Amino acid sequence: MDRVSIFTTDTDASRYEKFSNGETEFTFGLLTSQGPQKLVEGSVWAFVDWVMDDLSGLEMCRRLRADPRLADAHVTMVLEAEDAEDRRRALKAGADDYAVGPLDRQSMLDRVLALHSAGSRPVGGQTLELSDLLINVAGEQARWKRTLIPLRPNEFRVLRFMAENPNRILTRQELVDALGKAGDPEYLRTVDVWIKRLRFGLREVGAGHLLRTVHGKGYVLDLP
Repeated sequence: MDRVSIFTTDTDASRYEKFSNGETEFTFGLLTSQGPQKLVEGSVWAFVDWVMDDLSGLEMCRRLRADPRLADAHVTMVLEAEDAEDRRRALKAGADDYAVGPLDRQSMLDRVLALHSAGSRPVGGQTLELSDLLINVAGEQARWKRTLIPLRPNEFRVLRFMAENPNRILTRQELVDALGKAGDPEYLRTVDVWIKRLRFGLREVGAGHLLRTVHGKGYVLDLP
């Protein structure tokens, strides 16, 4: 199934239920000043509020264009009111278009579906290279010093998200949310299984030192 990731700076909107249309699944996720809070999969569409809690929508838009995972995203600036000057500034900052908010789930899906059906934007960030770790997103493979790391799909996705957020403590809940497994309490315990298998795979190629457990907090992928 094809995936389309819809990211929004609106916390409530980020919790909208996913939507399936034919062979394509559209999922919603939260976008913060720290970046996307879940894996970026498939074509990407971002809805950025003009005013955010910790930075402006214009600055958020500039950050998106500088992030290799989101550089090709279709960005809609969500304005508070119809204003010609705000529209001009939004487009100058890198937005593709604009809308006057607030936008509900159907309004967001209508915009994405209309543009998606006309031809999806290319998917960026197909490879991720950090030190001796190379992640092939499209091929769902990871290598350490050119040696393939034996990983199952979920463990690969955990490694990918951790590599996109290196040297940062990630809680079990953050990992569950990142993989789109929220809503099932059993997945919190499943994280421990994912981490165990991931650690085993890394040890197999001599990279076991990368994954560190922070007692009572979570896990860190230590990369230079």
